[in-house]
Amino acid sequence: MNEDILKGKWHELKGGVKEKWGKLTDDDLTTVEGKSEKLMGLLQTKYGYTKDKAEEEYKSFISNHKK
Repeated sequence: MNEDILKGKWHELKGGVKEKWGKLTDDDLTTVEGKSEKLMGLLQTKYGYTKDKAEEEYKSFISNHKK
């Protein structure tokens, strides 16, 4: 999913993001604003993921929500 699509669907996806990554606050999600790099950075910070792990988790989440 490219950045434009993510931004467009961000309001739909926020609930799923919060469900999957419960450590992310509403303020975190507001900061992300549909930007994949910001989301992956937060996953690294809040969950201690490596950059590769954060990208893998992000891609997995997005591929499950393309439907």
